Amino acid sequence: MESEQVLKLIQAVSASELTYFEYEEKDMKISMRKEIKTLLSYETADSAAVVHAEASREKHAQPSVETEGQIVKSPLVGTFYEAPQEGAAPFVTKGSAVKKGQPLAIVEAMKLMNEIESEFTGIVTEIYVKNGEAVEYGQPLFKICSE
Repeated sequence: MESEQVLKLIQAVSASELTYFEYEEKDMKISMRKEIKTLLSYETADSAAVVHAEASREKHAQPSVETEGQIVKSPLVGTFYEAPQEGAAPFVTKGSAVKKGQPLAIVEAMKLMNEIESEFTGIVTEIYVKNGEAVEYGQPLFKICSE
């Protein structure tokens, strides 16, 4: 099988709804596995990103939100990091006083580090996710109550 034929085969499988494909010919064996992807659309079509969310629904169940306090939600799908780098102190902890615009955490998506800034001034009363956990779009990350 020529390389052009292999490329056409890969394109055909990618365009189909198949999740697994295997082909054998003489001394050659090709197997392809496709994972289900989620497409996120950002401000423009050019900045769309494909991400894979593996976490279970249980892990990302919406926490109960009481009437008091404001919730900071994840603006994208990715991995939550509580500190600017490994081994560094977290941006905030439960009980930290924060101001609007202050960094709270980082969400990594597609190898890009996105700082999550506080939308409110107050005290961090809840942190709903742990360092290194996968987060979904709109998932609550922090609860901030007025001082």
